[in-house]
Amino acid sequence: MIRIHYIIMEIKSSQTLVQEALKQVKTLTPEEALQKSQNNECSLIDIRDFNELEREGRIENSIHVSRGLLEFTIHPQSPFVKKEDLDLDKELVIFCAAGGRSALAAKTLQDMGFKKVSHIGGGFGLMKEKGFKIV
Repeated sequence: MIRIHYIIMEIKSSQTLVQEALKQVKTLTPEEALQKSQNNECSLIDIRDFNELEREGRIENSIHVSRGLLEFTIHPQSPFVKKEDLDLDKELVIFCAAGGRSALAAKTLQDMGFKKVSHIGGGFGLMKEKGFKIV
């Protein structure tokens, strides 16, 4: 019983992982992200799942890459990279529903070697309120 308790104590929670990621990744406000998008300075990447897109709509001019496929889809040499849609030379601005998954995803992209990566605090929910067009 003590061993099981010890193992559980070493496992990080999702909240801990998000907090650690937030210390390492750049967080944009929705207003900052909207300005970058309007100035064509970034690639907006929506990592919500397909059901969320169907239910809530999507941000105009964003690229959907499911969180589960992000690492496989975004690598420049991957056969799955969305070269016609995704400009990897621009800042990659990641968002999800509220900001947790996008913080983790932005940290993963940094770990992969991408330098210009950020995520949007508050995610899709706050983006809707701050002027992003939903289609």
